[in-house]
Amino acid sequence: MTYDITRDFRSDTVTLPTDAMRTAMARAEVGDDVYGEDPTVNRLQEEAARRLGKEAGLFVPSGSMGNLVAILSHAGRGDEAIAGLDSHSLLWEAGGMATLGGIFPHPLPTDQDGRLDADAVEAAVRADNPHLARSRLLLLENSYGSRGGVPLPASYFAEMGALARRHHLRVHLDGARLFNTAVALECDPASLTEHVDSVTFCLSKGLCAPVGSVLCGSRDFIHEARRQRKLLGGGMRQAGILAAAGLVALDEMVDRLAEDHTHAARLATGLATLNGIILDPKRVRTNIVLFQLSPQVPLDAAGFGRKLADDHGLQVDPRGGRLIRAVTHHGIEARHVDQFITAAAEILSA
Repeated sequence: MTYDITRDFRSDTVTLPTDAMRTAMARAEVGDDVYGEDPTVNRLQEEAARRLGKEAGLFVPSGSMGNLVAILSHAGRGDEAIAGLDSHSLLWEAGGMATLGGIFPHPLPTDQDGRLDADAVEAAVRADNPHLARSRLLLLENSYGSRGGVPLPASYFAEMGALARRHHLRVHLDGARLFNTAVALECDPASLTEHVDSVTFCLSKGLCAPVGSVLCGSRDFIHEARRQRKLLGGGMRQAGILAAAGLVALDEMVDRLAEDHTHAARLATGLATLNGIILDPKRVRTNIVLFQLSPQVPLDAAGFGRKLADDHGLQVDPRGGRLIRAVTHHGIEARHVDQFITAAAEILSA
């Protein structure tokens, strides 16, 4: 069976590289990046850092590695990282900070948009006591995936940054979909990263590159991060072939993220009209649609997903219980969204 991206709403990670990316990859000038000699990788790192208002960047194979490299660069064994209990770094990255870094996660609840409460963060900072782990790091996320990709404003990060400085904490931002946030808020992405020490963003989600993320921060931080990348096995050689697609992604794919947001809003509005679906369309601000099946629906999320796949060839991401995630991305157009709504209506009315 031929793969059809227009019927895959599981994630924006399923995006395929554009023709321009494939051409750039074939023509890329390369060198040995572990020696710092790949000119295309260097250009990508410099451009990423420039766009986010940082001094330097580091190309890594994945967002999870970028986050882990940052955490290992900021904190050490026996240190503590404060983070949202439903953040990607805590839930979806295999416990890397604890498993490989000996860094103790201190989870805190988040509000409906994924924000930590400033008072709760302040209270979570440990006193200087030999019985306690050392509070070293504050982990933030934007957009916040577990809350449906809500874009968080610069003011929140200014508040968290000021709090962190008072307590001598470093701040790392998981900005996997940072450009979705910037497009949704119609702001410069650098305004969202001004008050954090490091940030990583994905090239391989909505920006459509085949692989890779970039970690950005100060030159001294990136110098240490390069060592941690090597430790994790992330040192690549002629990686300019991959970085070339990342440069195209930054040049050509950022502004078009607005299309994905429009399609997500269309999907949310249509699903919200169906009996059996619980969804507030106003909460859909980027390209992620979270919806629940109401108690009267005889299917759970997994069963609904199987019906969509078996009967209509559509794929979604059941998140457990009655919660389902659908994500719009490059390749999905308005007509594909309408097909999804029609299929959901048929399943719910059966």
